[in-house]
Amino acid sequence: MSGPHVIRGAVVLPEAELVWRFSRSSGPGGQHVNTSDSQVELRFDLARTKALPPVWQERALERLAGRLVDGVLTVRASEHRSQWRNREAATVRLAALLAEATAPPPKPRKKSRVPRGINERRLREKKQRGETKRGRTGRDWG
Repeated sequence: MSGPHVIRGAVVLPEAELVWRFSRSSGPGGQHVNTSDSQVELRFDLARTKALPPVWQERALERLAGRLVDGVLTVRASEHRSQWRNREAATVRLAALLAEATAPPPKPRKKSRVPRGINERRLREKKQRGETKRGRTGRDWG
């Protein structure tokens, strides 16, 4: 495949910790379909890995809890006809998943007040709009 897949910074997916499984893809494919195992299933043991810093590992385990089975993250790829391209797609998808799951939490939002001038203008425009609508009543139209 095309070199090491970087998760973030200097942290890369360790090739030794990746477990591959291949099977036949579903769907149409002509004569080629019954002869090749092109679907790829990539497994990564997130709970026991030593490749991620402990803080990242905790974060990923927490955020990906719904996708994990016994601490193992599984990614499937079967969109290409070639097993090689499906392997590429699976590793890229796994690296992206881990990068997103290990990202630091966003900074908390600072509360800010609406400036008085803006609030007054909004109220003035509301009052004006109300006056316009009040002027549409059919009392005077005879």
